[in-house]
Amino acid sequence: MLPVLPLTHDWSLHDAPSSRRIEAAALARHPPHTLIECAGLAVARLALALKPSGKAALVVAGPGNNGGDGLIAARQLAARGWSVEILLIGTEPATGTDAAHALATARQAGLAIHRGLPTRTRPADLVIDALLGLGASRAPEGEFADAIRAINEGRGAGATVLAVDLPSGLDVRTGQPLGTDAVRADHTITFLTLKTGLFTGEGRALAGRIWFDELGAPVGENGIAKLVGAPHIGLWQRAHERSATSHKGRHGDVVVLGGAPTMRGAAWLAASAALSAGAGRVYAALPDDDGQPWPARPELMHWDFARWHAPSAEWREVVAVCGCGGGAAIAAALSTVLHAATRVVLDADALNLIAGDESLQEATRKRAAHGWETILTPHPLEAARLLGEASATSVQADRLEAARQLAARFQATVVLKGSGSVVATPGRRPAINSTGSSALATAGSGDVLAGWIGGLWAQSPGISPHQLAMTAVAWHGAAAEGHAGPLLAADLIESMKALHAPSR
Repeated sequence: MLPVLPLTHDWSLHDAPSSRRIEAAALARHPPHTLIECAGLAVARLALALKPSGKAALVVAGPGNNGGDGLIAARQLAARGWSVEILLIGTEPATGTDAAHALATARQAGLAIHRGLPTRTRPADLVIDALLGLGASRAPEGEFADAIRAINEGRGAGATVLAVDLPSGLDVRTGQPLGTDAVRADHTITFLTLKTGLFTGEGRALAGRIWFDELGAPVGENGIAKLVGAPHIGLWQRAHERSATSHKGRHGDVVVLGGAPTMRGAAWLAASAALSAGAGRVYAALPDDDGQPWPARPELMHWDFARWHAPSAEWREVVAVCGCGGGAAIAAALSTVLHAATRVVLDADALNLIAGDESLQEATRKRAAHGWETILTPHPLEAARLLGEASATSVQADRLEAARQLAARFQATVVLKGSGSVVATPGRRPAINSTGSSALATAGSGDVLAGWIGGLWAQSPGISPHQLAMTAVAWHGAAAEGHAGPLLAADLIESMKALHAPSR
């Protein structure tokens, strides 16, 4: 058993079907009831580690194997002197199943098992949520919904909540609650596979700290996605360590297209991020450029809008970061960039312009046919507009699928921002980023990410956009971890730059 975060390597992520296949293979390798006994013991061991001075536990168990894990954990805790109260919700397990074995052994051990919710439960140091598992596919109702509310009330009263496999009421694949009721756990221990829903959407908030026990079973499938994080920062740094003869001409050029009047801060943040990421030269292409130096960043250079009308050979190899505070004023230049630049990052206003203009959509789609590379960095509402949806709700309902659809529609790499940002590219397994915190929920943090992508890309023209995006989002999130309260975007750049020097 080990904590999943912070990551030391990439992990495969699974949905319910692939998890069930791996579970079936593991069950076939062991005598009956071996696996559920191991899982229940692992829950109990984690409970003891989390609450070393604890004495009382409440176990809320459903009728499936998830409930069986909880019942065995209850038996193990009782054997170690804990006072254990068990609430059995729903029907009794089917005869001959692992869950039925768990219930029978709990009764043989003399544990008191209550059917349904009593009017009152004893105070508990620990509540084990073993109510619903992989099989949950609809909103909890009746006594299941009541049990979820009771678990959350226990947490509110000071108990630590430990969820088994995933918090009850959470969709295993999408990371969204199946209905209005879902357990908010302090810790989740998941078995055999890591589930996508634990790492994106609301899953990150509901699961708490995530622990993994493979129960000795090798994972034989790659899964539907992979979990990535801070190790990609070190990989990039080692691959791009600078030599003594390095100079700015070797590290590429970035042009930030944006910064219309009243929105220049967005362009300033993106350009500053590109510069701090290590790009050799960074320009700002402003629709209404007064030629004045940039505040506190005299290293940033101005890009005359007239240069877009020069032969594209003069600028097509720059990395164009488009849309940071540009508004409608950048529409013509955006079209020019889409039709000629070899590497483009599309953010914010560029995405909104593309969503509302079929000709810009077509230009974006056709870039791949020319061998040109494109990265889109939408937040959920921008993604909804690009997909023709009325609101962000449908995007958030299935973030993995929304990112895949966008990548396929525009033949580009997509970074769907948010809790557990998703990176999707046609023909590649999507990735979910494990770094970050609510400190990033602040104005301008998306401009910083777009600029950082551009700055890294300028230095590594041969890198795949998928790998680049994974590295950038991991870097962006890692810089915010441990920060209390909102992290201002300009301070975020400094935090990201502080992670830039390789450790020795």
